[in-house]
Amino acid sequence: MADHLAVNAGSRLDRLPISRFHWRILALISAGAFLDAFDVYLAGGVIAALKAEGFSTLAQSAVFMSMTFLGMMIGAGMAGYIGDRFGRRASYQFNLALFGLASVAAIFSPTMTFLIVCRFVMGIGLGAELVVAAGTLGEFIPPAFRGRWVSIMGMVVNSGLLVATSIGYIVIPTLGWRYMFAIAGAAALIVWIMRKKMPESPRWLESVGRFEEAEATLTAIEREVSAQKGPLPAPAPARAIAMVHAPLKALFGPKLRNRVIAATLAAIAVNVSVYGFVAWLPTFLVSHGTGIVTSLWYTTLMSFGSVFGAVIAIGIADRISRRLSLILTAVAIMLFGFLYPNAQGDVMVPLTGFLLVSSIYTLVTLALFAYIPELFPTAYRLRGTGFAGMCGRAASMVTPYATVFLFANFGLHGVLGMVGVVLVAMIIAVGLLRVETTGQSLDEVSADELAAAGGATA
Repeated sequence: MADHLAVNAGSRLDRLPISRFHWRILALISAGAFLDAFDVYLAGGVIAALKAEGFSTLAQSAVFMSMTFLGMMIGAGMAGYIGDRFGRRASYQFNLALFGLASVAAIFSPTMTFLIVCRFVMGIGLGAELVVAAGTLGEFIPPAFRGRWVSIMGMVVNSGLLVATSIGYIVIPTLGWRYMFAIAGAAALIVWIMRKKMPESPRWLESVGRFEEAEATLTAIEREVSAQKGPLPAPAPARAIAMVHAPLKALFGPKLRNRVIAATLAAIAVNVSVYGFVAWLPTFLVSHGTGIVTSLWYTTLMSFGSVFGAVIAIGIADRISRRLSLILTAVAIMLFGFLYPNAQGDVMVPLTGFLLVSSIYTLVTLALFAYIPELFPTAYRLRGTGFAGMCGRAASMVTPYATVFLFANFGLHGVLGMVGVVLVAMIIAVGLLRVETTGQSLDEVSADELAAAGGATA
């Protein structure tokens, strides 16, 4: 196809000073991603209430959880296709509406079977949300700030654990489990309405040849930012781009295949770490003779590591090489994972657990929200992120069964050994890829690979 003068979306966005526009984008994207985490973590309290009320059996509760993860796996892949084919706005509005409406329907569940179906539909929206959030935010933020800004979003998302636990502690005993879905559904629909004014990604509009829309969107953004910050610096010179088809098969072709492998192993490492260790903390403690009250207290202290891990990521994201930070974080997880089973006493047990959880959520923040989306060109960003997310969700479905087997036969060392194996695999993949994304324009990270793959440069 013929070359076109680019709208120069990447350079024009990258040279913008941080302004109220960026904070608004961060707030709108983070709000939806937070609801994803909130809903995932509210499941524990809801399941306990369902069982106590006689609404559900243990077998049905297991299906409830399984359908959540199955829906999230499907949603991650679906979001990638919709986001790259129809746009970021179409994807995040669709999945948030799906999640919100299914949550509202769940309030009126007459049977556990109906609730399970609603949960599956919710899962589709939930799995899609994080894929779109991670991929979209970075497209608006200048490269010098991108790492810490996506880490701020990670901190908001990670706080879903504490917020869901706290609200569930108050709401479920007094009002009942249905109100947890009412809160999530109402919040999702409010955010959906607020997001209607959020602009489409100019990078994506340019990548699919919608130049007039990209120009109009960029002009509006520049006008808003300059009204607050004054005259804008000149962007890098425009370049000619060839608009060509970006087929899915090229994502797994020789130029992008290694990026897909690294992204997939990073997503698997994150999910195995969270669902193989963090989710089982109370069970591990009780199995080692810790009283249930003490176990819950220790777990609460350790759970603060979910937010602290994101704080660490904010501090290092734009200062340390992304590859190096991922590798060092993985090493820290393995180190604290080795120390934790041997910890004794009221200080060392929660302290080593806190450090381990903090390390895991530092990896969650840097890998899921920064590194994985940065690896892929605009034309493939959500499909690449979505594929990695699908594999990560598949791992989260298998991990609980592997955890039970390993813990029964080899104790906590066996579980942490499983986590260590996937972390080593991630370290090898990231180390061999030799692609650095820290402080780099998204255009520069992938331009050569996209051109060689036969996609549209953007």
